[in-house]
Amino acid sequence: MKKSMRKILIATTNQSKLEEIMIGLKELEGFGVKLLNLNDVGVEKEPEETGKTFQENSEIKTKFYGRLTSLPTIADDGGLIIPYLDNAPGVKSRRWPGYEASDEELINYTLSNLRGCTGSKRIAYLETCVTFYLPSGHPQGDQTIFEQEKIKGHIAEKPTGRPTNGYPFRGLFIVDKFNKYYEELTEEEHQQVNHRLKALKRLTKRIKDLI
Repeated sequence: MKKSMRKILIATTNQSKLEEIMIGLKELEGFGVKLLNLNDVGVEKEPEETGKTFQENSEIKTKFYGRLTSLPTIADDGGLIIPYLDNAPGVKSRRWPGYEASDEELINYTLSNLRGCTGSKRIAYLETCVTFYLPSGHPQGDQTIFEQEKIKGHIAEKPTGRPTNGYPFRGLFIVDKFNKYYEELTEEEHQQVNHRLKALKRLTKRIKDLI
């Protein structure tokens, strides 16, 4: 591995997401890569997420932080898709109600939008797009690669009641494969369906080929 590639920045301000991405990229650490977070590089700025898709927002974030720090960077964007509600909340996520909502507010807002709905109207997906950006100045630099993944499920009629820790929709999302709330999956079940970890695993292989 080239010395210039021994550090990769994980660009997220969400602590829960950071911890999960660190797990998903663990193989890279064994490959000689040091994983950094935004606190490590002293970056407090945030990009304006103007994309209309998870892929576009993921790329905006990765390039923003990659160009700001000149470090190879990984970022992701994702959320809940409810086809019956015209794929809302989608990229709006926390801003779906028209303002920056709390976990509890988002849970209540989702339930209110589906009040009286049954069957296929409650079908939903948890989706993510994870993007790696290699800035110019690096060998093979100024290129972007990404991986996408999703989980199929449906929206429950009431929340699980467990803490959602920054992932409010997981407290409403029932995973079809196990017919259980996402937040109530066992560790083994979680590993089987975790969409972010699946995308990161594929992305890790591609990063290793790139560097």
